[in-house]
Parts: sequence; C-alpha cells; structure tokens
Amino acid sequence: MTSKTFRRIIAATAAIASATLLAACAGGGSSGGGGGGTSGNDLGLPNLKGQTLNVSADWSGAEQKDFEAVLKVFEKATGATVDYKSLGNNVATVLGTQITGGNPPNVSLIPQPGLLKQLAADGSLKTLPSSVTKTVDANYSQTWQDLGKVDGKPYGVWFKGSNKSTVWYNTQLYKNAGIDEPKTWDQFTKDMQTLQDSGVSGLSIGADVGWPLTDWFENVYLRTAGGDMYDKLANHEIPWTDPSVTKALDILKDLWSADYIEPGGAQRSFGDAVTEVFGANPKAATTYEGDFVATNIASDTKTKVGTGAKFYDFPSIDDSPASVVGGGNVAVAFKDDKATMALMKFLAMPEAANAWIPLGGFTSPNQKADTGKYPDATSKQIAQALLSAKVLKFDMSDLAPSAFGGTEGQGEWQILLGFYANPTDVAGVQQKLEAAAAAAYKS
Repeated sequence: MTSKTFRRIIAATAAIASATLLAACAGGGSSGGGGGGTSGNDLGLPNLKGQTLNVSADWSGAEQKDFEAVLKVFEKATGATVDYKSLGNNVATVLGTQITGGNPPNVSLIPQPGLLKQLAADGSLKTLPSSVTKTVDANYSQTWQDLGKVDGKPYGVWFKGSNKSTVWYNTQLYKNAGIDEPKTWDQFTKDMQTLQDSGVSGLSIGADVGWPLTDWFENVYLRTAGGDMYDKLANHEIPWTDPSVTKALDILKDLWSADYIEPGGAQRSFGDAVTEVFGANPKAATTYEGDFVATNIASDTKTKVGTGAKFYDFPSIDDSPASVVGGGNVAVAFKDDKATMALMKFLAMPEAANAWIPLGGFTSPNQKADTGKYPDATSKQIAQALLSAKVLKFDMSDLAPSAFGGTEGQGEWQILLGFYANPTDVAGVQQKLEAAAAAAYKS
C-alpha cells in the first residue's frame, strides 16, 4: 500500500449518505458458515480448532470485557482462538499502519461508515460471501444491510447499534429538586437551573476529547435543522457557515456558558462525567451521551440502572419530531479465509448479539436478537427508542472523513473543544469548521 493510500485511509471520505432509518423486520434463514465441515455445534459454524484470529475494535474497559464474552461463544463453538486488541480513539490511524505494514487483523469492528467506504475503495476489505450475506439478509432490516454495502457490494456486518440521543440522570437528585423528565429544550434548560439552585450542578460534560461534543452538536442540529439539512451537512453539500449551523451553535453557546454546568469539563473524561453524576458523592445530576453510559454506570459506580439511574430522550427543540442520532460498529474483513468469514457470519447471527445483550450497555440492530435478554426495562427502552424514532440519522462525525470527524487533536473534535472552552465566537468557529471540512472532503 502506498503512502498516498494510507493518507486516504486516515482521511476517509464520507460518501455514504445518512438515511432516515425506520424500524423494519427481515425474514429468511441462514446458510452454512464459510464452507467445510461443521464442528458439530448448534450454530452450524466450521471446525476451526488450532486456528487463531486477530480482531480489533475501539472498545476498551467494560465494553472490551463484554465483547470478549461474545468472542468466547465463537471460540467454544468452533475451537478457534481469538485475540482481541483495542484501537482506542485512533481507529483509522492504527488500521492504516497495520495495512501499510501488511499485517491487518482478520476482522475489525469500526465506528465510521466513511472509513468503511474508503477501505473498500482502496481494496483493503474483502467482500462477503453468500454464507455471510444470507445470514445478514435473514437477520437485519434493509437499512442496516445497505449501510454495510459500498457501491452495492457487501462488506460489513453491523454488530452493535447505539442510541446516541439519551440524557441520563440521577433519580434521587431530580426528586430532591422536584423536577421530572423534560420533554422540550426550554424545560430542560430550566430544570438544569433548578438543579443548580437546589445545591448540585445541573449537568456534567466530559470534554477532554472532542467526540462527545460532536454528539451534542449533532443532536441539537438534527432537531433544529431537520433530517434533510442534516444529510446535506453530513455530505458537505452545504458549508459549515450555513445559517442552520449558526442556530445550533448559538444554542450550544448558551448551554456551555451556563452556570449550571459542572466546572472543569475541558479536563474531564466522558467516564468521569458519568461518575460525577452516579458516584458515591455526586456533583451533578445529569449527563448526556449514548446508551453505552449504562455500561459505565454499572462498572464504575454502585448506582443501579433503571432505579437510581434513568434516561430520557434528547429534548425536542422547536416542536421537532422524535429524533435519534444513531451510531454503532460495523465488522469488516481484511482476509477471506474460512475462519475469517465464519467469524463474520457469527457476528451477523442473533446468538452473537444475545451474548452481549444481558451484560448491558449494548443495543443490537439484529432484528432476530432476543429482546427478552435485555437486563432491565431501561435497556429495552433504549432499543425501542432506536427503532421507533420518526427520524434516525447516523452519527454525522462518523460519516465524515476521519481527518475531519474522527481524529483526536484535529478537525471537528479539536475545534469544538476550543468552542466549549470559550463559547463566544460562533462565526469564527464556523469558519474554522468549514476550512477543516473543505480540506478533508477534498482530499
């Protein structure tokens, strides 16, 4: 692979348009896995005893532990050994280095559709055989099938979905302040001030890296600009200097400069923000992020999800309809041997999703996954919100080129960090965002 190709991977282009996602069910059955004889297991997967597969994703900590539990099901069924490595926040960079060095993993679960498209365009990915695609077709709605394709060819299996429009709160602190779950943005901001007046910060934000701030922007923008404009901005068909972006940033300017925000966000990690709300000595009553907050609550605090910790949908702004920003991880294959494709098939099966669902912090886009296995009513609520949203758009920063929307220390991440630290110059921030986006999409 040339250095030019490597740079293209790092700056993956976002040509997959974010489409409105509506709940749909797919039917049919699955075929045998990857050819060859089976191991006698109930999953119909081949005997892979003595073979080792390398797998990577961006999950670490509790999420890594939970995913490794999924891989153990595959190991038990096939006799294979799976070695997992976390890529952290630098998925494109690490994968690019591995590909350039001729040593990519068998399978990686990446969070960026833009990177999926570029890796496929560069010839780094293997197309999926019918043994995998039949399983995908049987278990996923058409929307998720299409999100795994590039130019009509199947490359990905969307193993993990994410509802990134969930606002999490400490139920006791809300009760103490005499407030309920707000439905509108105006009520939300009033409630944050009420919490502040009650003696605890209304909101804790973790902003030591930029990705949580992109999620804030995307949720506000979707509710103020609507789905069509969201698609246009995601594809850079309108500039970041557009008035619709101005409106969203003005709202965030008011929010991020409010006195009900717990101080120190620029040095606080996302995980620390969760602990500040649900730890033994909470400093704030509310935090915003995706459904994976449940994993952090369970692993880092003694608060129980569903009782002491609950969530409500991201508030409506200007009477916007029920809207969800979604995300997830798509499994892609860098090799096309029997073992690799057996693992890809397994990840498309409900049994793989069912292994993680009861552990919490996981939402499956697999239509055949057992919803009865979600560990609590809150987890089911998350999944239902993801499927029932009138408007559901994929995470915009993940659709963008990695140089703009997915790399620590540059692009949207870094620019929004600066805006969070000093939320004053909206026009200047828009100009910086447009310059960075123009350069990334062009390359």
